[in-house]
Amino acid sequence: MSNLADIRPKAVKVVLDKERTLKFDLNAFAALEEEQGSVEAALDALAKGSVKALRAVLWSGLVHEDEALTVKDVGRLITLADLQRVTEAVNEAISQALPQPEKNAENPPEK
Repeated sequence: MSNLADIRPKAVKVVLDKERTLKFDLNAFAALEEEQGSVEAALDALAKGSVKALRAVLWSGLVHEDEALTVKDVGRLITLADLQRVTEAVNEAISQALPQPEKNAENPPEK
């Protein structure tokens, strides 16, 4: 049985200019794809520490709250001092939005 049925984007709170809610649903991933060319490229760049990718990913997770929010608006909400905290919130929200690998005989649970 697939874990795809268990995918429910979970909101992650992050304080920027105010408390905001990160949510990575299908619309967020589609917006990210439109902005960055592909979700995979954006996430790869994020993993390499790209601040441009962080800004785009953060924007895609916030735009559900305010469709008028732009990528540059989001860039004004974070400072270099915020990078680690914001990156951790983004990573948590993305990991909660993605399906977990199935646990079966071919893919035993890790110890």
